[in-house]
Amino acid sequence: MSQSKALNSPSQVLLAEDLRKSYRRRPALRGLSFSLQAGRILGFLGPNGAGKTTAIRILTTILESDSGIFFVDGISSEYPQRIRGKIGVLPESLGFPKQITGIELLTYFGQLYGRTENEARTHSAELLEEVGLQERANSLVGTYSRGMRQRLGIARALINDPTVVFLDEPTLGLDPRGQQELLLLVQKIARERYAGVILCSHLLSEIEDICDDVVILMSGQIIASGSVTEVVQHSKQNMLRVHIPGSFVLDAQRTLEALSHIKRVSSGTGTAGWLAVEQDHSTDGASPKEQPDNNRILEALIRAGIPILSYESEGGLKDVFLQLTDEVIK
Repeated sequence: MSQSKALNSPSQVLLAEDLRKSYRRRPALRGLSFSLQAGRILGFLGPNGAGKTTAIRILTTILESDSGIFFVDGISSEYPQRIRGKIGVLPESLGFPKQITGIELLTYFGQLYGRTENEARTHSAELLEEVGLQERANSLVGTYSRGMRQRLGIARALINDPTVVFLDEPTLGLDPRGQQELLLLVQKIARERYAGVILCSHLLSEIEDICDDVVILMSGQIIASGSVTEVVQHSKQNMLRVHIPGSFVLDAQRTLEALSHIKRVSSGTGTAGWLAVEQDHSTDGASPKEQPDNNRILEALIRAGIPILSYESEGGLKDVFLQLTDEVIK
């Protein structure tokens, strides 16, 4: 996609096109393409080794891609220095000097972005209030709790009023209340600042609770993307989980695999006796009709004399993730 086309989408703050990266001929990214809109939070997911870290390092200009291009606020990746002025980053491993106050730290970074000392200090005070640290502005960073340091890290990521904010495991190590408060802060950044936020987290409940969109990577490729609602709903329409006695698992698999609309039957859900039945609705070109197809599955098991202990078609993002990355998890 050309730069002019990217600039014609005023609410599109990040656009990646066919990003590729290999390490010693081993592909880490295989054509990553996605976009992010202003004011929206995108969850970036994938098992270990999926390519998430490589992708984030490229998008934050730490690494260069082998091929492909991306734009931040209409600025091409050919101009990394300009892009750095448009992004904010909270890395997973965050370290700050301990013998400096919160406001001194932010003032220092504010000056690095071209503000005078007075301007940087005023702006830093505003940021500390935004993240709820105004009462600890003059306390040494070494006295901050884990949650306070994460808030300070977010303030640091916002020091240049970025268009896109990258947050890597922002709630790691926090208690449930601290997690909730920090996630509300992330939502506030997206909605009130109208910034695009990319959130990396291994806590899928976090992604489902606050993200608008999701990208799921596996082996360097996107295997699912779209709004969280769309991705979860797609799984509900195509997936049924059936709980049967363990001694009937092999018989049940053979029975279900014989049905024409069954794409795959897996017992790799982590709980004995549960079968994940993936349905293929693409053969007839019609819209998915979840309940009738589920009934066909249950009827086939009953005719084969296989007891059904329970079943469920409801699922959340965790179920989608486990389903789509099943081969990697095994």
